[in-house]
Amino acid sequence: MDTRVLIAGAGPTGLTLAIELARRDVPVRIIDKAETYFAGSRGDGLQPRTMEVFEDLGVLDAVRAQGAPPVPTRVHVGGEVVDERFMFDVVEPTPTTPYPGAWFLGQSQTEGILRDRLAEFGVRVELNTALTGFEQDADGVTATLSTGETVRAEYLVGADGGKSYVRKALGIAFEGTTDESIRMLLGDVRADGLDRGYGHWFGAADNPMRGMMFSPLPGTPHFQFGSPLGDGDLDAETALPAIQARLDALTGGGVTLSDLAWSTVWRPNVRLAARFREGRVFLAGDAAHVHPPTGGQGLNTGIQDGYNLGWKLADGSPEILDSYEIERRTVAARVLGVTTGLLQKYVDGDEDAHRRGEETQQLDITYRGGPLSPSGTGSLRPGDRAPDAPLVDANGKRVRLFELFRGPHATALVFGDGPGEGYRILPAGSVATGTDLVDEGGHAYAAYDVQPGARVLIRPDNYVWSISRGVLTS
Repeated sequence: MDTRVLIAGAGPTGLTLAIELARRDVPVRIIDKAETYFAGSRGDGLQPRTMEVFEDLGVLDAVRAQGAPPVPTRVHVGGEVVDERFMFDVVEPTPTTPYPGAWFLGQSQTEGILRDRLAEFGVRVELNTALTGFEQDADGVTATLSTGETVRAEYLVGADGGKSYVRKALGIAFEGTTDESIRMLLGDVRADGLDRGYGHWFGAADNPMRGMMFSPLPGTPHFQFGSPLGDGDLDAETALPAIQARLDALTGGGVTLSDLAWSTVWRPNVRLAARFREGRVFLAGDAAHVHPPTGGQGLNTGIQDGYNLGWKLADGSPEILDSYEIERRTVAARVLGVTTGLLQKYVDGDEDAHRRGEETQQLDITYRGGPLSPSGTGSLRPGDRAPDAPLVDANGKRVRLFELFRGPHATALVFGDGPGEGYRILPAGSVATGTDLVDEGGHAYAAYDVQPGARVLIRPDNYVWSISRGVLTS
């Protein structure tokens, strides 16, 4: 087969998966029914764990260059600034967590960076190419495309969004609810007169919890806006004059909107596919789970679906492939609980509804108890995220664990006199020779909860695969 994996859908999930496959020299094609690339912000919040994934994929520098950290939000009521709020606490990097805070970049920009990275491997998105049918057998999948072409592949992945053709063709139930009682007007627009150093909430004088939000979009002249819609807004218009009138009613004028890039009326769809796999066909991203935008989880969860699935498709063994649904469906269910809870805070008018904590960072995602994670003891166990740590090589050069993990391979860490081949990490105070590394600050031994004699194997997606010998059980 010329194509080993066919990916339907070229959003962040499909692009991440394609990069993971391409950098492993797996023949992959990625198609999308759209005639042009999406232009808009949508999923603009990148969580700390996603930033770690982006470092491994080789796109972190571009994401950081084009994006920006969170800004405080000014609360305007009756023409006055009455408060200044912070969605996130300022958290400094640590040796184990180099990217502790959220990062903001419009979805279309993130997709552009991922497309550029994919092109470095000689793979390009095929636009205006829809999947129109497929059949699978014991050896592969035969797919038909809107171009008239027939493609034979070993695997098909539906990363084709919440209305997924692939999921529907498989007859997989999309379990959950669509809440028609909650609606929000969303889009991107220029807003002359607003300070781009802040987000802005314009609250109604009689009900400050209802109003309009504007968040600056890094690298663009636009703001992302959002406005909860009440019972009197059943026929809310999404055109620029109606959005301007809605803002003027809150501000009395002074902010001029223009260049409306996109707008929509959003309803909370909270759904989880009953299965993420049917034989040689897999679901990922919004095709498998859709979330409220509260907490900025949907895009991030989809990216990590692709990151999880890529090395497993490249491996191809039944045990490894079987682990995808178990691991990622469990995570998606948990994330749906987090985003739904945050949405309810907005509905209830909680004053801290805007606050975001560790539950949204996705650093605590674990595959403990899953098919690839044997039971263990200690603070770090098989299935947990592998922490970063600074080390020093025999030449005195500083090296981070994440640098050792970078690339499409598993990584073995051998602590002290531990058995086998791998990166040998010596305790602080040791003298390194050859390829040895010294844990000068003691951060690696502490983060991995080990003593000399331990061996830790890290999966290609940078989760702990196994820990043996010398593990502390504190």
